[in-house]
Amino acid sequence: QVQLVESGGGLVQAGGSLRLSCVASGRTFTTYYMGWFRQAPGKVREFVAAIWWNAGSTYYADSVKGRFTISRDNAKNTVYLQMNSLKPEDTAVYFCAAQSRWNSAYSYGESYDSWGQGTQVTVSS
Repeated sequence: QVQLVESGGGLVQAGGSLRLSCVASGRTFTTYYMGWFRQAPGKVREFVAAIWWNAGSTYYADSVKGRFTISRDNAKNTVYLQMNSLKPEDTAVYFCAAQSRWNSAYSYGESYDSWGQGTQVTVSS
């Protein structure tokens, strides 16, 4: 199991930027994909972005493509989500997730077995 702790959420005006961080500890050497998901009030959890821990390949939801960037620092066991040009519809609790067993379905929450506690992002109009 991998333990995940997110940080960096907050309140920002539309058009602004935030950078989320997710620090992983525990059995990180068995991590495959790491992903960011979000859940807005009254809505289902949705995929935001994913990165293949070793190769660094990245994947994005269409709604954030071109505005968000996922990256990782292997030495720090940290994954980042740089969010630019934020919109009110980006308001949600953002969760970091990690796979400890290979699953190519990186955009499905069910393929991840470790989750952080979440960090709130609020974008005002």
